[in-house]
Amino acid sequence: MRHMLSRRQFLKSAGMTTATVCTAGLLSACGSGSSGSSSGAASADTSSYTILYSSQPSTLNYLTTSSDVEMVVGANCVDTLLEFDNKGALKEGLATSWEFDEATLTWTFHLRDENWVDMNGEVVAPVTAQDFVDALRYLLTPDYAASNVGLVTSYIAGADEYYNYQVNLTNANNGYVGDDGTTYTVDTAGVVTVAAPGAEAQTFQPVDFDAVGVKAVDEHTLTYTLTYNFPGFLSLLVYLPYEPAYGPLLEEMGDQFATSAETTYSCGAFYLAEYIPLESWVMKKNPENYDADNVFIETVSRIYNAEADVNGPEMVKRGEIDEATIGADILDSWLADESTKDLVSMDRPNTNYTYFYLFNFMPFYHEFSGQTVEGLDDAYEPENWAKAINSTNFRKAFLYGINNSVTLAVTAPEGYEGYKLNTVTPPSFCANDDGVDYTQCGDLASITEFFDEAKAKEYRDAAIQELTAQGVTFPVKVQLPYNPSTNNWDRQCQIFKQQLEGVLNDGADFIDIIITEGPSDNYLSAVRRAGKYCFQLCNWGADYSDPETETDPFYQAAGERGGRYAYLRTGVEDGFITGETADAIMAYMTAVEEAKAITGDINARYDAFAKAEAMLINNALVIPMGMSVPAYLATRLNYWEGQYASTGFSNKRLKGIHVLDHYVSMSEYEANRDAR
Repeated sequence: MRHMLSRRQFLKSAGMTTATVCTAGLLSACGSGSSGSSSGAASADTSSYTILYSSQPSTLNYLTTSSDVEMVVGANCVDTLLEFDNKGALKEGLATSWEFDEATLTWTFHLRDENWVDMNGEVVAPVTAQDFVDALRYLLTPDYAASNVGLVTSYIAGADEYYNYQVNLTNANNGYVGDDGTTYTVDTAGVVTVAAPGAEAQTFQPVDFDAVGVKAVDEHTLTYTLTYNFPGFLSLLVYLPYEPAYGPLLEEMGDQFATSAETTYSCGAFYLAEYIPLESWVMKKNPENYDADNVFIETVSRIYNAEADVNGPEMVKRGEIDEATIGADILDSWLADESTKDLVSMDRPNTNYTYFYLFNFMPFYHEFSGQTVEGLDDAYEPENWAKAINSTNFRKAFLYGINNSVTLAVTAPEGYEGYKLNTVTPPSFCANDDGVDYTQCGDLASITEFFDEAKAKEYRDAAIQELTAQGVTFPVKVQLPYNPSTNNWDRQCQIFKQQLEGVLNDGADFIDIIITEGPSDNYLSAVRRAGKYCFQLCNWGADYSDPETETDPFYQAAGERGGRYAYLRTGVEDGFITGETADAIMAYMTAVEEAKAITGDINARYDAFAKAEAMLINNALVIPMGMSVPAYLATRLNYWEGQYASTGFSNKRLKGIHVLDHYVSMSEYEANRDAR
């Protein structure tokens, strides 16, 4: 289970300034556990770790990405000010101590000596406070299209004003004209004028980066000034947008920063030694790192294989790689076979990720600032879908008709009850000042199991009557895509189709779920962000320890164009979403804004966010599904040794983990799990 802290407990743990060193734990590098098959024992080198990957990242730029597969370099090759230990408590990272001045809302961090190294592990320059400043300036440059910019503009004083000015200035310099005819011009003094048809023109005075609340006081002293006393700030520092980058390299490379090993400098446990797209990438232990004694892997090799799910287990048997996912389709046979049964264990539960279903509220081609939505292909009848999706009755038929237990059973054959969710936020994510779990705060406390066939059919019948009058034809085509590189996603879609159609098409010809295979590479850009779906499973990983992070996929501030999963406010503003659905969306936006404004009373803050989340779910704008189910693995890593947190990318870090001389068995896994 996740290590849960109330805010008082969290801040107390965050104040720890004594560095701790992870130990090998119950499984040591020279442990005497089961060695599995003789073929597995053939790969007994405990200094290296090799794994396949099947989805090609579109970038390695840790400052601009938020994609799961693209975080690997940022997580392992760049250190953060603070980090989590293997039980979820904050401790020293690049900062050795820190303090907060409540009067000025300023955090001050004191940095240790550390160096940047290049792809050969050669020292380039020391890491200084200015590297954090330069990284933030880069992230706030619109040309680089950072997906995490909201995690800075929302909390760092002056960042929102600076970024908005830069966006308007970029639009003016590029001669951009909005869909509605809005124009952007800039005069010789740098004043930008934004003129929308039928509205009074707005002017934006130049905002210098010096106005942003990040300062290098000296080489080893860094300050952040906040917009308000944000409870989750320290945990937010253990995430991509607050990582440092070497300023001269950023200036030299621009949008080519971190596109190769040559254009990436490292200051973490590992350095990026090689990167060949669609072939491999290699990380090597960084001997210059301050905590090198706690890095036990010399070389990490990731090899591209489009059929990793199929080929990986066979390569494990031959001792060619050190880890592979054991899919549900072969799990029983592996457990029944004497030569492989002791090779199977599980991944450490990754409880910061939750899964939910999203509807596409923008099924037509649409362009807006920094984003193009291609929309549905004609084969999926976007006009018909657009009418259907604006019906609350139609969406609630899905909400009450989906049996998440059936779908989860595909990836959790040994038991799924512990992974089902009726909320977007998982239990044990955070607790208020009274120790009450957030999912039991406010309106979330009354949310229980939704699956109810009778209710689903009631909403279905109401939707048919309502939508038939609007000219909707049935069955409504529902494009349901999946990423073929994600293990078992195709099987989940098949089971989902059978289950939901079995409920909603019983006595009616209501929906036709059409399963489509998306691309293995750049799936998010090609499918979700492009609007190439009617309905699909999405996930979200919390960025920091506060319920505000769970609003990030859905909330858009007024005038915020794009940057979220479902473009809900954009859909309302541009007329795609209408009627009671539009009213529900705007009520949700208002509720989030009210919650964000509460900073002094944590109990009231959590109740307010719970109210907003309940609105999102009860109006079937989002349908919760479940938590990340730990995969069955054949692995030589004891993941229980590694860094762990309910937020950010800590679980991707290999620091502190040993490569064993054998594959982990289920009994060894359970012993380590129980010890935690």
